[in-house]
Amino acid sequence: MLGVAAGCEPQTLRLGVKSHPNEPFWVTSLSHYVELIEHANWSEVVLNHPDTRNAITGPLGEELACAIKEVDRDTSSRVLLLRGAGGAFCSGLNLKEFNRDPPPAWLSGFQSTWRAVHTALYELRKPVVVGLERFAINGGAALALAADLLIVGEDSFLQVGEVRQGMAAPYNMAWLRLRHSEATIAQLTLTGRRFNGEELFRLGVAYAVPSTADVLAAATELCEELANYPEGGLASIKSTMRAYHKPSADQWFDVATGARSPRRGKIPKVS
Repeated sequence: MLGVAAGCEPQTLRLGVKSHPNEPFWVTSLSHYVELIEHANWSEVVLNHPDTRNAITGPLGEELACAIKEVDRDTSSRVLLLRGAGGAFCSGLNLKEFNRDPPPAWLSGFQSTWRAVHTALYELRKPVVVGLERFAINGGAALALAADLLIVGEDSFLQVGEVRQGMAAPYNMAWLRLRHSEATIAQLTLTGRRFNGEELFRLGVAYAVPSTADVLAAATELCEELANYPEGGLASIKSTMRAYHKPSADQWFDVATGARSPRRGKIPKVS
């Protein structure tokens, strides 16, 4: 039976049935922003706000951090699949909400919320598979780059585009620095352009590049395969991966956030 991490109260818990194969799974809806789906030995966390292309807000971030912590706590779950609802991954920050007047109540605490999301991903003791459909932009790209295994549609793209707004990309930089060379980091962050699935595969960022229509099927198949490996192996390898990085999550992300541009002001409005 699915439990819920401390401080993260679900609004609904229901039993569903997968269409392939015919076995049950539990769905925890942490409101309408995030869904946590428990399969046999693996978990699925869904950014569930397709009307905004799963854009990031404070409430979505809070629920996402809770869901990831719950997966970490669940001893029956061996793998996490992170994806977006509605056929797209994540369009980045919801600028309309960030620039609302008066500001939303969650805005003042957003930096802490966003840090909590990335800390939960960094500390997760299980492999993270990301299914990237259509796009992962800016803040959404940072979530995608947190993947241990990134599945990207061949005509989908990832864009770390903050440089084009005169802004830093601290969490993108932190995840890239954890996994990739400075040459790869430079290409993705200094150009600010879109990189499609094939380009990401060539750079070693993507693990597999199916057709965009097949991203979720490929990601699901991978999670099911990994979840059926003998118990303990995945967690042991993931722990060893992190053991080579001595900094804590806060220390690791502090390097990137502390190196940001001194530019101040509201997040720029866009048309």
